[in-house]
Amino acid sequence: MLLMEGHNNPQIPKMRVLVICTGNSARSIMAEALFNTVGGSLFQAYSAGSRATGKVNPLALEQISQLDVPDTTALRSKNWDEFTQPDAPELDLVLSVCDSAASEPCPVFTGDYERLHWSFPDPAGSSDDLEEERANFARCFNDLKARIESLTTMLSSSNSKATLCKAMRSLSP
Repeated sequence: MLLMEGHNNPQIPKMRVLVICTGNSARSIMAEALFNTVGGSLFQAYSAGSRATGKVNPLALEQISQLDVPDTTALRSKNWDEFTQPDAPELDLVLSVCDSAASEPCPVFTGDYERLHWSFPDPAGSSDDLEEERANFARCFNDLKARIESLTTMLSSSNSKATLCKAMRSLSP
């Protein structure tokens, strides 16, 4: 069982999380960036989509710019099939952040992973008014950030995958 002592011990592996969504252009991209910054001592996050759009929504990048992300060009919209390849990272957790992706049959990914779901409304295309849509992106980003911050606060320096999953389920409304 993988232990997460990533806070101060770089020799212990981080929990590898794949955040999935349908388009992999907004919610899952923001969650990937947040897990890797806010939860970076505990997590190595990736994101993908069942039907990836191939581009990151500029309003998602606007929100991510608040974080200390060294290279936002590394954030890209990609199909979840990339994580079924032989050279893909082994996963500990597959987290869906949209109801549509949660109900789709997932491919088999590499690793002994748990599957969890956090439901977030899609901010992309949520309004014809740019400022309202921008506000929806900010709300989604802040909700994701609060949940990931709560999660990292809840976890001590040596938690199992089961403890992580229990903590994540407790944060799902």
